[in-house]
Amino acid sequence: MISTRRISDYVGSAWMIFSKIIIILVPVFMLVVLFDKSLPLLSDNGFLNILSGDEWKPNSGSFGFRPFIISSVYVSLLAIIISAPVCVLAAIYLSEYSHRRVLKFMQPVIDILAGIPSVIYGVWGILFIVPFVRNIIAPAMGIESTGYSILAGSLVLAIMIIPFILNILLELFATVPNELRDAALSMGATRWEMVKVAVVRKTGAGILSAIGLGWARAIGETIAVMMVVGNTVMIPTSVLDPGYPLPALIANNYGEMMSIPKYDSALMTAALLLLAITVIFNVLMRLLIKRFTTNSGGHEV
Repeated sequence: MISTRRISDYVGSAWMIFSKIIIILVPVFMLVVLFDKSLPLLSDNGFLNILSGDEWKPNSGSFGFRPFIISSVYVSLLAIIISAPVCVLAAIYLSEYSHRRVLKFMQPVIDILAGIPSVIYGVWGILFIVPFVRNIIAPAMGIESTGYSILAGSLVLAIMIIPFILNILLELFATVPNELRDAALSMGATRWEMVKVAVVRKTGAGILSAIGLGWARAIGETIAVMMVVGNTVMIPTSVLDPGYPLPALIANNYGEMMSIPKYDSALMTAALLLLAITVIFNVLMRLLIKRFTTNSGGHEV
């Protein structure tokens, strides 16, 4: 007769396996559905033509996604370039240099910033970032701009993802054993040398992971970026040019103008491209992290 403990083990194992299968199937199901909805446009226009096309004229049957892809990459990468150094240095200061009371005070503040709705960041961007870009940044560069630009979207996005990345880094640095810090200091290392050797090098792969997760969060952000980026279909040649990221394209147009042939398929193709870009980037990040941990002799995070 099977014991109650054995039955409990079987049920627990089956539930964990079922949960794992669900987690794997959800993104696969999303990919299949998006591909199926995108197929009418892809079969008629060709995947490469859609990627390289510059024109977005739904009424004429022209669906070129190049401006949207470039805008998405520009906004998200510039946001990461702005936020990553701030997050790493702030995390190092809070975990290694500041008093514990400062860290204890800052943690709920960071959580509050992470929980603010994105539309609030968008309104703040319209009231502060857009005038700042229009009246200060653009004149300093000798360029006339409305302020609604790639730079404005990147600045708002950078502010939004700072608490997200910073939370991960603080948790990561807290996993470093104090014995490593004490060992480095006992060998005559300065505090900064100890941070470089015992903390940053130990958690290098985790830092890359946090930045990669921040980028994945950034490229999919919609409302706040849509409110300040300009939403103009063009290939930006400067950070002060307006842009039109893929999430903004979907949010602005889904549910409207569906009487236009293939328009629904075009928006599903935009969602498919966004998902593909995110997946490809995450795979590349995992390969980079694996190579980093192999070369540094550390453990993968």
